[in-house]
Amino acid sequence: MIAAARASDLPRIASINACTDQLLLALADPEQILGLGPYSRDTARSWGAADAHRYPRLSGEAEDVLVLKPDVVVAGSFTKLATRTLLKEQGLRLVTFDVAHSLDEVKAQLRQMGELTGHPDRAAALNARIDAAAARTRQLVARGQYSVLSISRRGWVSGSRSLISSLLAEVGLSNAAGELGLKYGGFASLEAIISLRPDFILVSNDSEFAEDEGRAFLLHPALERFYPPSKRLVVPERMTVCGGPMVVDALDRLVAELERVERTASAPARSAITTR
Repeated sequence: MIAAARASDLPRIASINACTDQLLLALADPEQILGLGPYSRDTARSWGAADAHRYPRLSGEAEDVLVLKPDVVVAGSFTKLATRTLLKEQGLRLVTFDVAHSLDEVKAQLRQMGELTGHPDRAAALNARIDAAAARTRQLVARGQYSVLSISRRGWVSGSRSLISSLLAEVGLSNAAGELGLKYGGFASLEAIISLRPDFILVSNDSEFAEDEGRAFLLHPALERFYPPSKRLVVPERMTVCGGPMVVDALDRLVAELERVERTASAPARSAITTR
């Protein structure tokens, strides 16, 4: 009876932002979640896409949220101002989350959502897992000094004010973007990237198929010549586009990728010794 009473006191929450969707999925009880945003089921960008199918998909507008009569609505700072204004005018409690740019901000948002959902213990446990994953990554990175350039479609380079760049810095990897003068990120030419010669480039997938011109940039013959698979660290976008528990997966994936490229680099040396 005590547990049932506690459950009935927990807030019922609707999310209309992709990143708040994932924080909510990680921390709330299923019965607390009234609906998730329009991109919650996007497998390429949503870490919680599989779980999101269990809940109604909202339009991201105010109308379908109002019908649900939630206790709380969570949104992002880029959610349309008109939508957020209407929800507040209708008397709903709206909590807005900014974009997380660092591990500290990720952990702060987990604590905030933990308090909001009534599960601060779950947030603390997830933050402990993030700290442990960061420590594991630092231990590996300490074996060598590597510079990394994070590149996405059309040659977009992540600057220092991005989550992926923060993760690199947090674990001791050097972000080569600073040498291009792109503090906040921006497009870099193919020539500039090749001339920079970082130890590795970081990309979101290793597909050899270019579905459009944006993806084709990463498959340019010149880029593939200087950055073959042994020079590419692959961390899927769904692990870095938002801050939350997926950061653990991102850090563990980074460790696995570094170990893969180190094995690849040492293989020719072992082969040369064997053939002598």
